[in-house]
Amino acid sequence: MAEKTGKQLRAPGQVPGDPVLWPFAAAQLAMNAWFGWLERDPPEQADSSLPWTTANSVALELATMRLRDCTRTGSGQPALVCAPYALHRALIADFAPGHSVVQSLQNGGIDRIYLADWRSATPEMRYLSIDSYLGDLNVAIDEIGAPVDLVGLCQGGWLSLLYAARFPAKVRRLVLVGAPVDLSIESRLSQLARDAPEMLYDQLVALGGGNVSGEEMLRVWSKAPSRDDIAAALQVDLAAEGSATLLARFERWNAETLNLPGAYYLEIVNWIFRENRIANGQFAALGRVIDLKHVKAPVFLLAGLDDDVVPAAQALATAGLLGTPPAFIAAVSEPSNHLGLFMGARTHAHAWPGIAEWLRGDLSNVLARSA
Repeated sequence: MAEKTGKQLRAPGQVPGDPVLWPFAAAQLAMNAWFGWLERDPPEQADSSLPWTTANSVALELATMRLRDCTRTGSGQPALVCAPYALHRALIADFAPGHSVVQSLQNGGIDRIYLADWRSATPEMRYLSIDSYLGDLNVAIDEIGAPVDLVGLCQGGWLSLLYAARFPAKVRRLVLVGAPVDLSIESRLSQLARDAPEMLYDQLVALGGGNVSGEEMLRVWSKAPSRDDIAAALQVDLAAEGSATLLARFERWNAETLNLPGAYYLEIVNWIFRENRIANGQFAALGRVIDLKHVKAPVFLLAGLDDDVVPAAQALATAGLLGTPPAFIAAVSEPSNHLGLFMGARTHAHAWPGIAEWLRGDLSNVLARSA
């Protein structure tokens, strides 16, 4: 029997092939996988075997993350890259030479860079919530020394935005890259979140023993990224010299998944993607309802013109929700799909140098003109 998803019919076990969408499409698999999952314990995952592109050390060990210190000097304005916490590891932000957010920021003159390297959820982490991640982000920023520049990638973007609204004095500038915030603007991500009944998301967490298993989702994934998909994400010609190494690295990265805490996952699905609480001013973070108008720091928005996960219209609409004066909002769109915003060679050659320059730039003249 076929299973209905939106306007399309998919056979049981089939879900859209984009790995960024898996936490939402995964609910469609929950009932199909019921008996198989009951027969074994949720898998645990070891640390990645892939080396980092940029030399770093672990500055802090927290329940939710390792804070990685990629700094080259001990002085200067610090920037913290908030990687997405979804299916894959934080290596998405430091993938390979020419495909690394950390490296591009360094090349642009940002010397003090830190990276939130999120942990795969263990059974003991199943009750961690969005507040748990905001709380540890706050500890990390205090360790670095506020105010910081926050660089939020995809779902690390809405987390960074919540943090900036909750602790506005601790964020100097904010960069949001392909970040879903106002889910009233349609996307594949928001459609998938709404299409499945809420009970299926609850069932998915129950089947994972309180967590959502990345390994299980990858195991039942019906469509691995093709060579064309990988070429589009990395923005390279896979027939070129050296591309085989990049292709193999991407395939290894794609295979190394993260588990998500069940409580955290359900809050994202229900509060953010189904109820749109951040954009509607109804999201409570660490005891306070968040008002995005409290964000007055300069903001840089980067969107992908070919991004059907977080469409450019959705990524750029965040500007209208903030208290930041328009003169302090930079908005740039690149010919890129979603993963290409973080991993694409062309995006790193064209867009990320501009972000680094913006982070280093003196905005006092803009302030004087807007006063």
